[in-house]
Amino acid sequence: MAELWQLDAAALAEGYRSGAFTPVEALDACLARVAQCQPHLNAMAHVDRTGARQAAGASRLRWASGKPLGPLDGVPISLKDNLHAGGLPTGWGSQLLHGFVARKDELPVARLRAAGAVIFGKTTLPEFAMQGYTGNLATGITRNPWNTALTPGGSSGGAAASVAAGCGPLALATDGGGSIRRPASHCGVVGFKPSAGLVPREGGLPEIFLDYETAGAIGRTVGDVQHVMQVLAGPSPGLAVVPAAPARILFAPRFATHPVDAGIAAQVAGVARRFEALGHGVEEAQAFDLSEPLNALWSTLSCAGLAWMMGEADHFPEFGLEAGQVPDITQCTQAVQDNLRDGLAGEAAALFELLACVQALNRRLQAVFANHDFILTPAAAALPWAADQPHPVAIAGQVVGPRGHAVYTAFANAAGLPAIALPAGMLRGLPAGFQLVGRPGADAQVLAMALQYEQAHPWAGTWPELPP
Repeated sequence: MAELWQLDAAALAEGYRSGAFTPVEALDACLARVAQCQPHLNAMAHVDRTGARQAAGASRLRWASGKPLGPLDGVPISLKDNLHAGGLPTGWGSQLLHGFVARKDELPVARLRAAGAVIFGKTTLPEFAMQGYTGNLATGITRNPWNTALTPGGSSGGAAASVAAGCGPLALATDGGGSIRRPASHCGVVGFKPSAGLVPREGGLPEIFLDYETAGAIGRTVGDVQHVMQVLAGPSPGLAVVPAAPARILFAPRFATHPVDAGIAAQVAGVARRFEALGHGVEEAQAFDLSEPLNALWSTLSCAGLAWMMGEADHFPEFGLEAGQVPDITQCTQAVQDNLRDGLAGEAAALFELLACVQALNRRLQAVFANHDFILTPAAAALPWAADQPHPVAIAGQVVGPRGHAVYTAFANAAGLPAIALPAGMLRGLPAGFQLVGRPGADAQVLAMALQYEQAHPWAGTWPELPP
């Protein structure tokens, strides 16, 4: 029989309902797993054992009285450490926020609490969630449970690593350019980024990614992720459960001339064939340059946002500054210092160029979705690389820049599209994933397609072996 920490949220809820075990017992199993994994992975920035046990105890009473709040009642869930939870520290991966404790939950967190979810801690991320790996000066380097010498990706690396290792079945995270989907791919779990506006945000950190960053979920099954998204979206009809219908899929194995690992390319080509076997029409794009030059310009947004935030830092309580004080940027990573320099030196024309690219992208996507329902791509162009390196220096023998591994994901943020990453299989001892993207507002349809694929090709029982 599976250990309690290995059960997904649906199995936990069934166990609570039948009386086989309680939310307190499930939480204790997850906390024990956290203690076992933390020395190897460093995926947790903070663990709230006391608060989590109080929440689990309240959930136990609700289940015992037959009045649970829903399918997430009593389910352990972690929060990425750029999300405010009342009474818990928010570090954002930065020494500049040392000592800050949030006074109240931001809205997505509040909705999870109201649904009975048991928040047990905060997961690690790169400073200000601005890089595609997970390491910072405040909490150190986070590692991949499938190979602890390698990175889980980023910026939601701690969230993906913790779910993959069994520290908890679910994680709430954010995605501003692929920050949920790529780590999900690198760790062999499910990661969903909703359409822009589906999950409201308020009461959180300064928004240096604006509305291009969305709150989404990481889990071991599509059904679990679907339950989280229904809670986060509130009464929105956009996530009503629908069956998967025969669909037209555009398969884009490569973006422009950007390299992709040959093994990943072969894995995702296999996924395309599996979708055909499920009754869907798949057309392979012979050339796909839709994200050019967006990928080259995407960091302009966050660099400008960082410069704005640092200039206004004394207005944000997270930094603990007096009026007129400025942050000590020497406490930040070199990457953040470089991004701040670029943001301060940037011209309005560069930001306008990015916005013009987004507008052109939206026009081109209208044509794509006139003939196709979904776009299928790899979730990442590379397998995980060394844990202490911010990005791979080469892919398929070709030298790449900082976002060479990330070329497949940012366009979904720019256009506000729903997108999900699912495991495609194992490659050289590591998981690799694929991405399915839908038209704006088609969140329910994306999840339905993902669920159909998962049911035909289940993955959730596959576990990494951590060092003793």
